[in-house]
Amino acid sequence: MTGQSKKAETISLIALILSAVFFVGTVLLGVLGFIQGVYLYSWLMLACAMVWLVLLVQFKHRTAAEQEKLDMAQLAKSHQQGTIFSSGGDRLATLMVAQKRLAAMEKWFVPIAGAVIAVYEIVIGVFLYKNKVFSVVTWTPQNPLLGAVLMVVAAFVLFLFSRYASGMSGQPDWKPLRAGGSYLLAGAALGFALAVSLALAQFKYAVPLRVVEYIIPGLLIVLGVETLLNLIFDLYRPRFADVYSRAAFDSRLLGLFSEPGGFLHTIAHTIDYQFGFQVSQTWFYKLLEKAILPLILFAALTLYLMSCVVIVGPGQGAIIERFGSPDPAMGGRMIKPGLSFKWPWPIEIAYLYPTERIQQIAIGYRDEDAEKSSTKPLLWGQEHYTEEYNLLVAAPMETAAADGTVPVSIIRANVPVQYRVRDLQAFLYNHEHPEKTLEAICYRELVRFAASARVEADDPTQPSAASKGGKNLLGEGRAEAAHELERRIQAAADAAGLGIQIVYLGLQGIHPPPQVVPEYQDVIAAVQTRQATVLNAEAERNRILTELAGSVEAVDALYRQAMAFGAAREAGDTAKAEQMRESILKSIEAARGKVFSALRAAQADSAQKVAAAKGEGLRFDGQYKAYMAAPELYPKLLRLAMLEEALEKIRKYVVVADSEDAKVYIVDLQEKLMPSLYDLDLGL
Repeated sequence: MTGQSKKAETISLIALILSAVFFVGTVLLGVLGFIQGVYLYSWLMLACAMVWLVLLVQFKHRTAAEQEKLDMAQLAKSHQQGTIFSSGGDRLATLMVAQKRLAAMEKWFVPIAGAVIAVYEIVIGVFLYKNKVFSVVTWTPQNPLLGAVLMVVAAFVLFLFSRYASGMSGQPDWKPLRAGGSYLLAGAALGFALAVSLALAQFKYAVPLRVVEYIIPGLLIVLGVETLLNLIFDLYRPRFADVYSRAAFDSRLLGLFSEPGGFLHTIAHTIDYQFGFQVSQTWFYKLLEKAILPLILFAALTLYLMSCVVIVGPGQGAIIERFGSPDPAMGGRMIKPGLSFKWPWPIEIAYLYPTERIQQIAIGYRDEDAEKSSTKPLLWGQEHYTEEYNLLVAAPMETAAADGTVPVSIIRANVPVQYRVRDLQAFLYNHEHPEKTLEAICYRELVRFAASARVEADDPTQPSAASKGGKNLLGEGRAEAAHELERRIQAAADAAGLGIQIVYLGLQGIHPPPQVVPEYQDVIAAVQTRQATVLNAEAERNRILTELAGSVEAVDALYRQAMAFGAAREAGDTAKAEQMRESILKSIEAARGKVFSALRAAQADSAQKVAAAKGEGLRFDGQYKAYMAAPELYPKLLRLAMLEEALEKIRKYVVVADSEDAKVYIVDLQEKLMPSLYDLDLGL
């Protein structure tokens, strides 16, 4: 007994060292050789090393317990009388230290170790999926052929040791070796799969390697979940004395392939162990055991022959490859919707694709919640999607910069591009990644188009700006820009042979970055203020010109006639000048505006002034003749007439006196307000 446990302990130690060496080796090979599959495989080997470490501790305690039993049996046999062993079973039991330690270890340490292994497998599996398998960083194997050779050697060694450990587990005392053997067999199988995948990757066929990279973390997660479930089931499983209690990390799934005795025997043993009675002895199991192989073969053959049937649904297209070639000369062909038949796999393989379905790619943004974004209002001051990309747009400049730099503007363009497949064969075979090629074409054409467009606010008062840089992407030019950009992308896709048709391109998401929205709105407000000022000035101009001549067109015609009249006068063409003058007068008279009123007022004032001047001349001529007739008397008459006219309403006193007269005249110039009754002239 002791030799058997010691042998199992040695096997566990060798397997632990072997697993640890393979873990370190595969980690280094994966990291240094940039082989992600080998790197993922190394963490499975670490789980295998953890299992063998627990088995090593378990068998070490078993060896000590068995040695203790032998020692106590020898002591009891050699000292039949007068020894401590003759005093009773209770005192004998207190000396079984190793056996108690073994029982405690199998009761507590093994389940706790199983829980630790389960947590490790689940955590590392999720971590590898999140940070390695689905990471944006891709690993490109540097020397896949060397990796394939090394993985073949490792898988072969693991396979031999797993079969040896699994064979030993057939003995009742070595049953715990079954858990380690199952992990080694899983490592051997995945190692062979990695070797084949790396060999195919050497010939640029990387799909099998990618599949294995998906399987390894998934297997770790499945094994971890199974271990946790085994821990829970063990709480309710009936237990019997002297019956081996299977560890939680002893995988039933891996045991289906690693245990000796066959697949059905493994299932039967698992059911018997879990439910506590012999399910494998029932009539149903006996019948199933006899008929299972024919049923499996029939089901496998039926499933294989089903690969001859191809069902193409409405709106789909399919291409059949014969021996990996879609060339019609090799037997490849396209099939329409409906039921079709082909040679079984792998002679012919059918690839279905939704050719009539409208598909969409997002240009300029990344959206993780499309449903929420579709109902969210598109406001300039807010972020619209999970991530938006800035786009440089050339800005117009009146004068060149001193340092030669080119002014640019930054906008964000959220452009959904919807398309459908028009030529399925061109779409699938002209490019390795047609969706990424179309996305690259869309970005290229968007950048080119934006470089020749404008994002400044529209100003109708300056039409030259629109003619220089095209219409504004943020204004009325958006619809026209969408059609032009769609035309360019379609032309580029046709030139690249993508075999797609652009159905819709939307430019509704073009806007400045939210950080500069207030500044851009200030610019728009300034442009609109300038536009309002210019329009008000034009309205005032039109009002004034309309009042002058009835309409703006009439004023323009009068201006042209006046310019022609001035040119004729400068040229000395009197006849033409007179003709133009008459034409201008007729036009003014026909206009009936303020110009006509001003002209008529000027003519009336001119006639009045001429008549007044003529009358003044005639009056002066009469005065001159009177003066010549009486030179001394006429001035005095004029003077008296002037005094009479000027002093008409003033009281006048005429005093006739000689210059030598010495009489004093007293004249009372005070006006009496209330005359006396004696002064009244009553007419009596």
